Amino acid sequence: MGKLVNGVWHDVWYETHSKGGEFVREDAGFRHWLTADGSAGPQGQPGFKAESGRYHLYVSLACPWAHRTMIFRQLKGLASHIGVSIVSAEMGEKGWVFSEPEPNYGFRFMHQLYTKAKPDYTGRVTVPVLWDTLTHTIVSNESSEIIRMLNAAFNDLTGNEDDYYPESLRRSIDTWNDFIYPSINNGVYRCGFATTQQAYEVAFYQLFAALDKLESHLEDSRYLVGNTLTEADWRLFTTLVRFDAVYVGHFKCNLKRIADYPNIQGYLKELYQYPGIAETVDFDHIKRHYYFSHTMINPTGIVPVGPMLDLTSPHGR
Repeated sequence: MGKLVNGVWHDVWYETHSKGGEFVREDAGFRHWLTADGSAGPQGQPGFKAESGRYHLYVSLACPWAHRTMIFRQLKGLASHIGVSIVSAEMGEKGWVFSEPEPNYGFRFMHQLYTKAKPDYTGRVTVPVLWDTLTHTIVSNESSEIIRMLNAAFNDLTGNEDDYYPESLRRSIDTWNDFIYPSINNGVYRCGFATTQQAYEVAFYQLFAALDKLESHLEDSRYLVGNTLTEADWRLFTTLVRFDAVYVGHFKCNLKRIADYPNIQGYLKELYQYPGIAETVDFDHIKRHYYFSHTMINPTGIVPVGPMLDLTSPHGR
């Protein structure tokens, strides 16, 4: 819950807001690119070469953006090639912290990594972080771009050619991403972090209109893009899997639960049951982070015991 200003940590509210009380998410500050041969990224970003053991992911099990990267590390068989450090569920006045010193430098706070990469760094300290242990810097802290890198950069090392962003489907994938991000992925945060009734209600009704559209689409489509499982599905999944456990109550997204949408619920259960995915989900960690750490929303820090979630029974899809 804070940011670095001229290298000094300041305990400020978790995000920024417009004058109308609307939640505004800041852009990621590190946007380099990881490629098979170290060539530049698609927009000319400085390139880093994919090598086994060179890179390290810093994540929170609570954060849906970090969760994306953990899913792609799992899907692409990268567990033996990219190490992972997980921050504590409890975020305090020093921001993201490690329960034990992280393995590369013995740091206890995520903000130490940011100033290791850039001593004069000014800005928010976020997860995920894809770190280069060779040059001691942050490759990227933008999750949507990290998953694109993991999708392709290590194929020659792993032999895993699964492609969740195939060229023939990119236009459709991008269209879904552009729809889902503001209304659903970030929409739940726009509800939860709004500081005026009007800003909250605008985000609230946009969120549930988007879920209604999604429910209708999944009536006749197995995944977002027909019968092909793509990055758009996994980007959506990390929000859906947290929805009933956290967003309904904590973020006041309570018009309906995901369990009340038959098609979305079946879709969520299918993705949750996909090989290796359930082990990337930790509901205790998720609930503890949100309810304990967001003191502006939940000043008592009490973490709810429920709800009971049914994601392991047959999904019927």
